[in-house]
Amino acid sequence: MNTATNRRILLVDDMPAIHEDFRKILMPATSRDDELDAVEAALFGDEPKAAALRFEIDSAYQGQEGLAKVEASLLAGQPYAMAFVDMRMPPGWDGVETIERLWQVDARLQVVICTAFTDHSWDDVLTRLEARDRLLILKKPFDAIEVHQLASTLTAKWQTTQDATAQLNALEEAVRERTHEITRAMQTLQAEIGERKHLQGQLVQSEKLASIGQLAAGVAHEINNPIGYIFSNFGTLEGYLGKLFEMLTAYEQAEPGVNPPDVAHRLRGLREEVELEFLKEDIPELMRESKQGIERVRQIVQDLKDFSHVDSAQDFQWANLHRGIDSTLNIVAAEIKYKADVVKEYGDIPDIECLPSQLNQVVMNLVVNAAHAMGDARGRIVIRTGTSTGTAGEQVWLEVADNGSGIPPDTLARIFEPFFTTKPVGKGTGLGLSLSYGIVQKHHGRIEVDSLPGQGTTFRVTLPIHRPAEDGAAVQPSA
Repeated sequence: MNTATNRRILLVDDMPAIHEDFRKILMPATSRDDELDAVEAALFGDEPKAAALRFEIDSAYQGQEGLAKVEASLLAGQPYAMAFVDMRMPPGWDGVETIERLWQVDARLQVVICTAFTDHSWDDVLTRLEARDRLLILKKPFDAIEVHQLASTLTAKWQTTQDATAQLNALEEAVRERTHEITRAMQTLQAEIGERKHLQGQLVQSEKLASIGQLAAGVAHEINNPIGYIFSNFGTLEGYLGKLFEMLTAYEQAEPGVNPPDVAHRLRGLREEVELEFLKEDIPELMRESKQGIERVRQIVQDLKDFSHVDSAQDFQWANLHRGIDSTLNIVAAEIKYKADVVKEYGDIPDIECLPSQLNQVVMNLVVNAAHAMGDARGRIVIRTGTSTGTAGEQVWLEVADNGSGIPPDTLARIFEPFFTTKPVGKGTGLGLSLSYGIVQKHHGRIEVDSLPGQGTTFRVTLPIHRPAEDGAAVQPSA
């Protein structure tokens, strides 16, 4: 549309008469005939005749003045579409230098050189200006229709270039926005893939734990039966031995009065041969050690049951964290006893509402990882507990600290990623800490790690005492 076209033109020429001529050609006054044509069209419904294009012309009489007007138009947001520039304008810049200066501030400006003669060859002029697509030549004397055609064509060209640039910018912005959307979608997809892998890893590990729990339940049941009657028989055996020792003591006291003398002599020889005095001391000790061994086996079986919680529903319940830690340490004792000493620094903590078997799994992962972090020298693992106050109320915390090799910073940022492991192939799945992180998150807690290479690592797990209300409530602990 004509109303959308920029028809602003700058005329740079040192002769006022040239300015008058251009204004007559490009800015003709409205004639009476034009007014009559408009009235006739309104009265008789005829199509109005097309009005001649009108342009807005600004005048400058030297190159410096023209440059100032171009700069001012740009600041005002009303740039010129084109400029007619005279070649010779003494005493100031000539047309070539003027055009160079104008293009330095507005490279979009369309230019027509107006001249009757020049001090430069046209090849030199075109080579110096290096912009033939924005430069035309108008020889003086010029024809009015030629000036009008140049003005119409170049202003339309400027507008077309502007529109194309705006469309290109809009297209580039749309491409950038679309690329950004695709990038966000890819990131979301990658996050979903990672989450799915994480969930799959947790599912695999949960299935493994379920199998281990079932195995532990079966083993505990099978061991409990023979241990039960062995323990019972041991108590009975201790009673029988006590009575036998009483009988032996009575025989020893009656020995001096035994007749004939050869019988008494044979009894003394037999007593010395079997080392009766030693047996009376050693048998009770053997019985005590055996009973302690049986009690140890019973405790291991109980720890297996506590660790897997095979006797409990897999739901949130109130549990003693210290009892869970102790049972877990007994289960992994063989894994750590040759690598580190375990020190317990338990605080005074209440029971917490939790999934006990899953928290036992967290403790096991942290303790076993601490043992694996030890070098050739025997290390030390400290397990601490205590209470703190957080935004959600009172909490309990558990720390597993070791003086092992520590974790490098680049590895520290990835330790909770599923399947990430620094252990050799076949030595670790990379799911232990990832699973532990998921369990702690399920309990609405947090797990933090602090590590220095060569000095050791401390994992701190913080858990709410009460399960958040939106997750439901467990049965309150019995008194």
